[in-house]
Amino acid sequence: MNEVTPIESPEGRPARVRKPDWIRVRAPTSKGFNETRKLMRDLNLNTVCEEAACPNIGECWTKKHATVMILGDVCTRACAFCNVKTGMPRMVDTKEPQHVADAAAQMGLEHIVITSVDRDDLADGGASQFVKVIEALRRTTPKTTIEILTPDFRNKHEAAVEAIVTARPDVYNHNLETVPRLYPTIRPGARYYASLRLLEMVKRLDPSIFTKSGIMLGLGEERLEVHQVMDDMRSADVDFLTMGQYLQPTPRHTKVIDFVTPKAFDAYAAIARAKGFLQVASSPLTRSSYHAGEDFAQMRAAREAKLARQAAR
Repeated sequence: MNEVTPIESPEGRPARVRKPDWIRVRAPTSKGFNETRKLMRDLNLNTVCEEAACPNIGECWTKKHATVMILGDVCTRACAFCNVKTGMPRMVDTKEPQHVADAAAQMGLEHIVITSVDRDDLADGGASQFVKVIEALRRTTPKTTIEILTPDFRNKHEAAVEAIVTARPDVYNHNLETVPRLYPTIRPGARYYASLRLLEMVKRLDPSIFTKSGIMLGLGEERLEVHQVMDDMRSADVDFLTMGQYLQPTPRHTKVIDFVTPKAFDAYAAIARAKGFLQVASSPLTRSSYHAGEDFAQMRAAREAKLARQAAR
């Protein structure tokens, strides 16, 4: 672990945190980046890449990979780590599902990641919009594999998850975000064990769907707490674990407690693999959808190899 080093600033202005060399990225300037941004604007689509200030946006958009954020750009929750706006969302865009499918077709995507803001104002939490997006993608780009990253659908997750699972995405992702002890301050609108039950329910309804979850490091979690989260995920039969460094988006968000070294991320990854995850992505810049297509292909191959070994016994 590396302790956070504040940078002195003029009186009255919040101090900036000095990031270690391994967490710094270049500002995006490529032609591919600008083309991706234009396409998102033309189709009136939001992306979590922009709204959450993802450090990998330059690399991903240059390769014409983007994580589409449906159901608007205003969230009904105010998590301490998240840069998405909080407030009263607008009406659901009925054209959004087809616009997402059109974007996938124009970008030639082999794999697409769809996420959303929390929509506690909607009777189904927004689950029906996920279903419509999946259906539009199946019609328009049937060869594109689909990964969804959903909220927890607080107090309505059973009906929401059942509807989405019936639409059969290839990967169902729901992030635990942090260790249980930190939920009251980091993720106050959510409940750790409710999120675990959601992931468990996906597998119970359709074991063929890959499940995925992730946590941020650097929020003050202890090593053994991270190990326990891994065990909890495996108990819910989660296939894919992602771990990345938390970065403070603005001075009003929760502070970085420490910068976890690449070596420490590698050590966590080795432990996770030993615990039986099919796929593990663990590095300072890892995010839920970073290299998602490549990781999906590797995870699918790992499952096929595992099934072949079992059949040979």
